[in-house]
Amino acid sequence: MECRSQCGACCTAPSISSPIPGMPNGKPANTPCVQLGADQRCKIFTSPLRPKVCAGLQPSCEMCGNSRVEAMTWLLQLEAETAP
Repeated sequence: MECRSQCGACCTAPSISSPIPGMPNGKPANTPCVQLGADQRCKIFTSPLRPKVCAGLQPSCEMCGNSRVEAMTWLLQLEAETAP
């Protein structure tokens, strides 16, 4: 599955504890990553600086749904279910 244009849900909804360029302490849930561009695409997608956790998150029909709203809802629910 390809990423949906103008989505960026996977760069917004989940918390990330790994350092991200520009966010040395990671990012909280429901907060856009500083590496998320205006086009809702990752600016460091092909960079070795991209956190492994980000590279490991692959788009899927279940996660992405039919819209950004569905993707955000699914990812935020997963975040809530897996929070410490």
